[in-house]
Amino acid sequence: MYVPAAFNEARIDVLHEMMSSVGAAVVVGQDADGLVGTHVPIEPDRRPEPLGTIRCHFARANPHARFVAGRELLLIIQGPQGYVTPSWYPSKLQTGKVVPTWNYIAVHAYGTATTFEDPAKLLAHLTALTAHQESRYQVPWTIDDAPKDFIAAMCRAIIGIEIKLTRLEGKWKLSQNRTEHDRIGVINGLRALGDEASRRMADLVEAAHSRKS
Repeated sequence: MYVPAAFNEARIDVLHEMMSSVGAAVVVGQDADGLVGTHVPIEPDRRPEPLGTIRCHFARANPHARFVAGRELLLIIQGPQGYVTPSWYPSKLQTGKVVPTWNYIAVHAYGTATTFEDPAKLLAHLTALTAHQESRYQVPWTIDDAPKDFIAAMCRAIIGIEIKLTRLEGKWKLSQNRTEHDRIGVINGLRALGDEASRRMADLVEAAHSRKS
């Protein structure tokens, strides 16, 4: 991933926090026919240090599952993103030398995969995945809510994948390359849109601005 210095985010705790917050990735690998990608929920784990591990699972029927073991994989985790109109830049009125852009957060995680099919390890993985996602609900669903034989059958239909991370890249493209006045214009413009995604992006641009200051 091309990461200019202004957009680089290398703090491992921040990258893991974003991966956990997003909770899903595109797993990219290669077989004899070329590149292939699979969209999956992920279970990031800070252990072992320094970079940690990501666990996920594929449907056993997915052809991608047959050639991941021992291969290097790329996991793409896409965070918040959104369009930035040059109309928000005060510099538009001053010089007119402005163009639209796209702000976004992305994490690329690399590592070599091993697979696991042990029912206990699969159950632990699925329990961790659902506990994380269900934590927002007042009455969380748990695996124990479903019949054990049903869950056992579901486990037999998947293959667990564990990727020990060898490289993590983070790109926080949040208007850091603009002037202070233009960044403030972006923050105000996003907040004026009023939707949740725009408000979150405004907060991220403001945080990046504060960190740079």
